[in-house]
Amino acid sequence: MNYDEFFRAELQSLADEGNYRHFAELERRQGDFPRARHHRPDGTKEVTVWCSNDYLGMGQHPAVLSAMHEAIDRCGAGAGGTRNISGTTHDHVMLEQELADLHHKPAALLFTSGYVSNWAAITTLASRLPGCVVLSDAGNHASMIEGIRHSRAEKIIFKHNDPQDLERCLAQIDPKRPKIVAFESVYSMDGDIAPIAKICDVAEKYGAMTYLDEVHAVGLYGLRGGGIAEREGLMDRITLIEGTLGKAFGVVGGYIAASTELCDFVRSFASGFIFTTALPPACAAAARASIQHLKQSNSERERHQNRVAAVRRQLDIMGVPHLKNDSHIVPVMVGNPVKCKMISDRLLQDYGIYVQPINYPTVPKGTERLRITPSPVHSDEDIRYLMESLGAIWSECALARGVAAA
Repeated sequence: MNYDEFFRAELQSLADEGNYRHFAELERRQGDFPRARHHRPDGTKEVTVWCSNDYLGMGQHPAVLSAMHEAIDRCGAGAGGTRNISGTTHDHVMLEQELADLHHKPAALLFTSGYVSNWAAITTLASRLPGCVVLSDAGNHASMIEGIRHSRAEKIIFKHNDPQDLERCLAQIDPKRPKIVAFESVYSMDGDIAPIAKICDVAEKYGAMTYLDEVHAVGLYGLRGGGIAEREGLMDRITLIEGTLGKAFGVVGGYIAASTELCDFVRSFASGFIFTTALPPACAAAARASIQHLKQSNSERERHQNRVAAVRRQLDIMGVPHLKNDSHIVPVMVGNPVKCKMISDRLLQDYGIYVQPINYPTVPKGTERLRITPSPVHSDEDIRYLMESLGAIWSECALARGVAAA
C-alpha cells in the first residue's frame, strides 16, 4: 500500500468538501491583545483576533505575567517529569488548593489540559466503578466522548439539555448500578446553557453522580468566576466539576474539583495523570494568579458581557443570522462549508480580521459558522470595523439576512 497516496486522497476529499483546516500563523503581541501579527508568505500583517478562547484577555494581564516571570526565575522552565516521580512542586499544590476553593470543593487535581482532564477522569471513573453506566448529553465535547469510549463502560446518550429524556434513560437502569451523568454548562459551538438544576434533580432521584464540564464558563460566570454552577448556587450538588486554565484564565492546563476521595482515586488510577509530565511550575503560578484576580474582580466579566451584547445588537441591525443564546459565544450561521471558509479567508486577507471557520466534524453539516468571541478589550471601533467588513462580504456572497436564530 502506498500510505502517502492514501493520506493525500483523504486530505483532498476534506478539501473538496470545504472541511480541510488551514492554520493561520499568528503571533500574539504582549500587552496588545486582541492585536496579533499574521505571518504570511508575502510578509507580516496586523490582524484583530475575534475567535480567541482567551475570553477575558487574562493571558496578557500584568499580574499573570508577573507571576509567571517570578516562577521561572525561582524554579526554572520545566517541572522535571511526572508528578509521581519528580514533578510535584509547591506551585502545583498551591494551584490545586486555589481551584478547590474556587469551586467550594475539598480537593482538586491538576492536568496538562482540559481535554486530558476529561479523558482521564471519565475513563478512570467509568472503567473502575463496577458495572458503571455513563449517561452522556448528545452535545458533549470530543474529550468526554473519548473518555467514555476508552472506559468501555455502557453508554447511553440522552437528548441535548433534556432532563425528561435523561429521566427516561435513568429509569430503565438497575438502581444498584453506578451511574454518571456527564454534561457541560456552556456548550462551545451553539453557546447554549444546560438546565443544571433540573439535571441534578433527576440525577439525585436515581442516585447518579453528576459530572459537569465548565470549561467555557469558569472565570466568566459567578461571583468569583466559578462558572454557571456558582452563578446558580449549585456547586454543592455537583459531584465533580471539570474546568480548564487555558480559556478565561488565559494560561494552560485542566483540572477536576470534587471530594478528597474522588480526586485521590483519579490521581491514583488515571494513566493520563500518572504517566505524563506535569505542567511547568511557571504555568501553575500564572494560572493561580489569574484565578486569584478573577475571584476578586468583576470588571472583566461586566465589560465582557457589554461587548457581547454590543456585537449581538449590531448583527441584529445588519440582519446577519446568529444563534440566540444566553452565553458569551456568538455563532454567526453560514450553513455552507465552502462559503464559510471563503468568508473567513476574505476577512483575514482583505480586512485583517481573524475568525476561524467552524465546519464539520466540529459541527453538523449544514450548520457551518463563524464563532465570534468578543472580549473586554475589543473596542467600539473594533466592533464597528468587524460589522462593516462582515456586512460587505455577506452582501458579496449573496447570503440570506434575517434575525437571530432560535
